[in-house]
Amino acid sequence: MKKAKSAAALLCSACLVFSGTAVPTMADSMKVVTLGADLSDEQKNTMMKYFNVDSSQVQILTITNQDERDHLSAYVPIEQIGTRTVSCAYVKPTQSGGIKVRTANLNWVTCNMIATSLSTSGVKNCEVVAACPFEVSGTGALTGIQMAYETATGEQLDSTKKELATEEMVVTGNLADEVGKNDATTVMNNSKMQVIKDNVQNADEIYNIVVNVAQENNVNLDSDQINKIVDLLEQIAQEDYNYDDVKATLEQVDQNTSGDSDSIGDIADEEDDTVNAGDTVDGDDILSNVDNSALGGDVVESSTENPSLEQETGLIEDTSDDQNDEDLSETEEPEETGSDETTDDSTLGNVDEEEDPTETVDNASAADELDTSALTDDQLTLFNRVENFCKGEYEGDTEALTTAMEDDSAYASVSLDSENGAALSKEVEKAYLKVLTDGTDSYQADGTEIYMSTELNMVDKAMKDIFGLNADVQASPELSELSDDDRQTLYNETMKFFEKLYGESTETYNTEDAETEETAEDSEDYAE
Repeated sequence: MKKAKSAAALLCSACLVFSGTAVPTMADSMKVVTLGADLSDEQKNTMMKYFNVDSSQVQILTITNQDERDHLSAYVPIEQIGTRTVSCAYVKPTQSGGIKVRTANLNWVTCNMIATSLSTSGVKNCEVVAACPFEVSGTGALTGIQMAYETATGEQLDSTKKELATEEMVVTGNLADEVGKNDATTVMNNSKMQVIKDNVQNADEIYNIVVNVAQENNVNLDSDQINKIVDLLEQIAQEDYNYDDVKATLEQVDQNTSGDSDSIGDIADEEDDTVNAGDTVDGDDILSNVDNSALGGDVVESSTENPSLEQETGLIEDTSDDQNDEDLSETEEPEETGSDETTDDSTLGNVDEEEDPTETVDNASAADELDTSALTDDQLTLFNRVENFCKGEYEGDTEALTTAMEDDSAYASVSLDSENGAALSKEVEKAYLKVLTDGTDSYQADGTEIYMSTELNMVDKAMKDIFGLNADVQASPELSELSDDDRQTLYNETMKFFEKLYGESTETYNTEDAETEETAEDSEDYAE
């Protein structure tokens, strides 16, 4: 799962590199908000509330999945690009201070990855807020950043630099799979900073820079990883970047990711103090003006202006965050828990030919194996059949579905991508396991029951929560991109399976006191 998600983020981030130019004057630019076309009206309103703007203050663009395909299809197979776009962006060109980025509910793309790649594309100064109403990887937002920036400035970047920025995101993202996001960004950003600052052209010198930066930051790289970075930096070195144009952004990213910029480039007292401030021309810093309450609790955040957000909200892995504090050597990235996360608009498989993305899904699933040791033999038989159904209904295994349903004509009418399907399977399995292990004693009937079996009523309520059909309960993150009709269909098909499992139908029963019904039935049977 980690591989699939990382590729989504890094290739999505490639979208953003197509946008951005220097802004001659604030009067010549505008603020632009992009909204994912597949968000509901309510969700779009939520994003406008989060950005803390209304339509009279910004130009609004709607980003479609075709927009994403137009920008990503040159880099990944079209079948790996998803069908829905839900992320959003708020972009404001500025005159100084470098590139400042804040993200919310983007669980793979970080603010520093966005900022440093934007600098390669030729963007000098801007403020960007990329977000979604629920957790996603970030594709739609990044495509939106490109379109928003081009709309705001009315200019295009050099095509070669755009391609280099895309390649940078690919190399950084692949490296992040092996050493972690923080260290991958540090090595790429700081090596690039030295190459541009010292105008290094020689391949051997660039190689030494990469090795030294990795060693200084306790990042272990093999020769293949080093060579990929060197190859990219050789191309970047040919583009005659002006260090003054990228200095504020690269040195800020350096401080954020490595915690010490002394060995690369010190932001001395004479440096423009807008590196850590909002745009000083109009005093309107869009990064600090967001309304977090609009997104509710447990928002995953990152900000180039407030690096602590990444650690506080769990976006950066523990080994990355703890390295500087505990002097840990980060040789591998910890496994990520895909069950609580949702990929964004395109669920891209990893293009690294050396690893099968399905293998990582299997590994992640194994790591999250549910404990069924407390189940009786009969309960385990039921649970195993539920596992088979989930694999078929949510993950696309037709043979597993027909076996679970005992019906050769059974098929899944709603398709989910592999990561979301696996995550939903885990949610349903966990809910059913809880029903089996908790038992029926704690169940409190409320008169809405539609089944005779208490266990089946417990399952029904749990499924309504998962699929977002109970009042005031939001659907599980992996379902957030689906329409209401699709979620209802998935719930219907899921309960059809459980009805078959328990030998019941959806015919409701009437009772004035559901809590004592079973006792009353027992008394009647005894009287007869």
